[in-house]
Amino acid sequence: MNEMTSKLSSTASGTPRQTVLGPSVVLKGEITADEDLLIEGQFEGTIALEQHCLTVGANGQVKAEIRARQAVILGTLTGKVAAREKVEIRRSGHLVGDLATGAVAIEEGAYFKGSIEILRDEAKESPKAASAPRPLGEAKESPKGASAPRPSGTSG
Repeated sequence: MNEMTSKLSSTASGTPRQTVLGPSVVLKGEITADEDLLIEGQFEGTIALEQHCLTVGANGQVKAEIRARQAVILGTLTGKVAAREKVEIRRSGHLVGDLATGAVAIEEGAYFKGSIEILRDEAKESPKAASAPRPLGEAKESPKGASAPRPSGTSG
C-alpha cells in the first residue's frame, strides 16, 4: 500500500513517474518502459529503459540484460548493464557482470565482479578538444609520457 501511495503522490506533484515491482513479485520476461523502474522483487530477462533509471532495491534480485540511462544497484544484479550516463553500486549492492557506461560509482563495501567499459560521447568531446588553446610548439597529439616534440634526428 505504501508503494502505491508514493507512486501516486510523485505523479501528482509533477515529478517523474516510477514503476515498482514489489518484494513479493517474481517475474520473467521483457520490460520496456518510459519511466523509472524500482525492482524490490525478483526479475529475470531483459530491461529497456533507454531514457530512464533502473533501481534494484536492497531486496531485489535481478538476472538481466539491461539498457538504461542510469542504474542504481542496492540489491543483487547478475548480467550485462549498458547505462548511458552512470552505474552506481551502493554499499549493499552486489553486481556480477559487465558494465558499459559513461561513469561508475562503487561505494565502499559494495561487491563487483566483471568488466567495465567507460563510454565516451565523441560528439561532446570533439568541440572541446578543437577549441582548447594549446601552448606554442605543443603537438596536437603527443604520445603519453612525452613532454614536448623532439627535433628529428635526435634520440632520447
